Amino acid sequence: MLSLFALTDLNALAGTPAAPPPPPPAEESPFVTGTLSLTLDTHFVSFGQDVWAAGNDWDDFLFHPSLELNFNFGDGWSGVLGTWWDVNDNASTNIGTYIQEIDIWAGVSKTSGNWKTTLLYHNWMYASQNEQAVELKVGYNGFYGLNPSLLLHYRFDDGIAFDTGLVTVLGIAPGTKAGPVSLSFPVQVAFDTDGYHGGESGFSFASAGVNASVPLCKNVTFNAGVTYYYTNDDVIPGNPDEDFFTGSTGITVSF
Repeated sequence: MLSLFALTDLNALAGTPAAPPPPPPAEESPFVTGTLSLTLDTHFVSFGQDVWAAGNDWDDFLFHPSLELNFNFGDGWSGVLGTWWDVNDNASTNIGTYIQEIDIWAGVSKTSGNWKTTLLYHNWMYASQNEQAVELKVGYNGFYGLNPSLLLHYRFDDGIAFDTGLVTVLGIAPGTKAGPVSLSFPVQVAFDTDGYHGGESGFSFASAGVNASVPLCKNVTFNAGVTYYYTNDDVIPGNPDEDFFTGSTGITVSF
């Protein structure tokens, strides 16, 4: 009768493989993630409207901090909650010493394969006015690297100087990498309904830009960019220049 030791040796000689170690447990996605951006801009542009009428002057930088939180509900669903501030001394304000505007938004998004759909409610508070809107954005990550998107922004309140109405924005955002630098080249074309910016309906603006992002450490990146705008005076009559360049720089912290 063979001993247990002999059986073990025979199994080894026969090449019996050892049992593989169990796979490590899958890392769970955090429930809350977010981004904090601290940005200096030469302009405040709202769907082609040059809000502070800077035109082609870069004399006065504006501070635009923003924070967005995403809540992972599972199965591609997430909740979205964010805020953006316009901070400068261009006018007197009843919000804060230098806070001209506070925007907040909340909603949900669904990711399915390369598609992402986001539905948001917006509340923009500035001076004594309160602008409210709903927004739907559908984006596709791919299509020959163009990353096309469609955004529908509908202002539904009438408590401001302009009419209620819809802005439709078509966009692409191709990108590439050059060493540690990530580059993107966003292009947008937009159309307004009548009175949205105090003018006629139709083509409102087109823009094209280049943005660069460089990681400073694991969760912090440095960003800079330049964007060219061409606007239609008949649709957006308040801009001092029909076409102008804007610049921005800042850092983004992801967590």
